[in-house]
Amino acid sequence: MVSFLQGIQARAKSYTRVCLSAVALMALTACDVDVGQQTASPPKALGNAVNVALLVPYGSPTPGDDGLARALENAARLAANDLADGAVNITVYRTGGQAATAGQLADRAIAAGADIIVGPLRSDAANAAAVAASDDGINVLAFSNNASIAGGNLFVLGNTFENIATRLMGYAGRQGRNRVVVVHPETPVGQIARNSITRAASRTGVQIVSNSSFRFTNEGITAAAPRVAQTVTTTGANAIMLTSDSVGALPVLAELLPDRGVNPANIQYMGLTRWDVPPQTLSLPGLQGGWFALPDPTLTARFRTRYQSAYGTSPHPLAGLAYDGIAAIGALAAKKRALTAANLRQSSGFVGVNGVFRLKADGTAERALAVAEVNNSQVRIIDPAPKSFSRGGS
Repeated sequence: MVSFLQGIQARAKSYTRVCLSAVALMALTACDVDVGQQTASPPKALGNAVNVALLVPYGSPTPGDDGLARALENAARLAANDLADGAVNITVYRTGGQAATAGQLADRAIAAGADIIVGPLRSDAANAAAVAASDDGINVLAFSNNASIAGGNLFVLGNTFENIATRLMGYAGRQGRNRVVVVHPETPVGQIARNSITRAASRTGVQIVSNSSFRFTNEGITAAAPRVAQTVTTTGANAIMLTSDSVGALPVLAELLPDRGVNPANIQYMGLTRWDVPPQTLSLPGLQGGWFALPDPTLTARFRTRYQSAYGTSPHPLAGLAYDGIAAIGALAAKKRALTAANLRQSSGFVGVNGVFRLKADGTAERALAVAEVNNSQVRIIDPAPKSFSRGGS
């Protein structure tokens, strides 16, 4: 009981840090310009170079944010090094926990000649920066995955629930697993996940036959298991989508649901989160044969190796977003295309460290994902990530 409740607390803190909630947006932004990391001169002095303002959470009181800031900066500079010499100048602006300061730093960056802003990390900071930049026609590529803030001059680079759900539902439908019960906690994030799955299902021909929610407590999850099992039986469902992850309700559900009759041999289990994080999750008996989505593992491993070689440590899981932002900017700059919203939304997308991605009209990112199956506690790719958007992307 104690360990489970501690897991709930950790989950709540994790969601606060990752900024998925559209109801309670989190604070994390700027403190001051990192003068020591500024490039020598703005783009006007270097001809056609693009001046990028990189807003990262140095100085934040949130544990781990300084390390994350370093990882984001490292990845951005790795991407810049992959471009032609002098193609991109990066000026780092230190973030520190106040959304209002993000807006102030966006103004300061634009006054200093910024052509585009990459970052900040969290939703309220990203929104503040975008509002400040909108009058100047400057676009913001934020590290958030909160679709509710996206649009206009604000693009979110993070992998959204809807992108993941669309990939899984599309594959499930093609396999005949087209009657799905969605199981989610009664939390703001759980509601976002449920709504994202519903929208994805409407585009892929899959029917959501029931939404089963549970109170995010030990008692709530335990009580929900027989109810979910009964729902699967009465609705004739042939698949179940679990929105929880390994520090939330997933381990408990993966144990209780099969015990209550939701047999993985007959009902296809699917997950909206990464079941390989941490790796021990792959050993849960109830998840054997289950499906989840992830970026191309080969490309992810290649980026990890490059990052480790350059910096002597493993990249943070979000570091690739900074690389992707700079890569997109560099791709447009190489074609001498302006950094307008229309150009950022080019239909062919961009090549990132975890695969191809493109920015959509609603400001979210569509990312090519692979579908994996848990097989004998190992990850087995059963549908590779698309290499381009010629067949619809992720």
